[in-house]
Amino acid sequence: MNDRSREVFRRIVESYLATGEPVGSRTLTRTLSESVSAATIRNVMQDLEFLGLLDSPHVSAGRIPTQAGLRMFVDGLLEMDEVTNHDREKLDASLGSNDRDVGVMLDRIGSALSGLTQGASLVLAPKHEAPIKHIEFVSLALDRALVVLVFADGHVENRVFVPPLGQTPSSMREAANFLNAIAVGATISELRGKIAREIKSRRQELDVLAQDLVKTGLAVWENEGEHSERLIVRGRANLIEDSDDGDALDRVKALFDDLERKRDIAEFLELTDAGEGVRIFIGSENKLFSLSGSSLVVSPYMNSDRKIIGAVGVIGPTRLNYGRIVPIVNYTAQMVGKLISDGG
Repeated sequence: MNDRSREVFRRIVESYLATGEPVGSRTLTRTLSESVSAATIRNVMQDLEFLGLLDSPHVSAGRIPTQAGLRMFVDGLLEMDEVTNHDREKLDASLGSNDRDVGVMLDRIGSALSGLTQGASLVLAPKHEAPIKHIEFVSLALDRALVVLVFADGHVENRVFVPPLGQTPSSMREAANFLNAIAVGATISELRGKIAREIKSRRQELDVLAQDLVKTGLAVWENEGEHSERLIVRGRANLIEDSDDGDALDRVKALFDDLERKRDIAEFLELTDAGEGVRIFIGSENKLFSLSGSSLVVSPYMNSDRKIIGAVGVIGPTRLNYGRIVPIVNYTAQMVGKLISDGG
């Protein structure tokens, strides 16, 4: 694109992001840096439409950017704002009074992020990797059991799961005794390989049902897609209120039904695996949000060893104020990473 085409394109996208409305040639003639006719502007807009960067929602209407146009704008023309003092203070205030409960802290941060951006916030909490102190299985019904995991630092996790058919209280005790004999001092990540080796070497010491219970119980933690409380979603109403289209509203509801069932936590974390920094996914660029036609601005956060352990993000319509939201997400991710690192 030449300078004129680039300026026309940038003005259209910036106006669309601010208002959500198509932009016409007459409007542009009043804002461009050079004096040109509406007919000239229309020719430029037609060229941009031919390139797939703009679209005309109605005959004789103005133009709006396509998904490809938004991607080009975000990658090459977007001007980032600084995080304002007001936004910084709101996020800092969400930390509260040095609460050592990471879940509570991340919940407050997610609520603050949602409020500031008027979108929905997503916070992927880190796994708890302290050494294990004790494991216990409790039968609740024929098709339900509770597994209790106590960590050396005092943290306790409870998970309800469906046990293999035929489990008895004695087989559950046997499985728990087996796990406690090998799990003490190991983290969840370390335990998986240790259990596989131990089951192989001591297979005769466990009956078949107890082996199944061991495997099923550990899947409660190993399967990220089912790990409850890892994905914190706040501000769902912001997206629903933003949509006045019935079909779009249904897609947004379907998206959050999926998120709140936590089916895609692993995929959400994978979005950040490319490394540090904020990443932007527009519309169908990521299957997690393709049906809703939404955009995601997401950034990983790291522990003191520079290892990615979670992520924070904002989801909203494709006409997000990217220039403002990207720095906010980046600041929030750095803040969370520092808190996690400082708190151990």
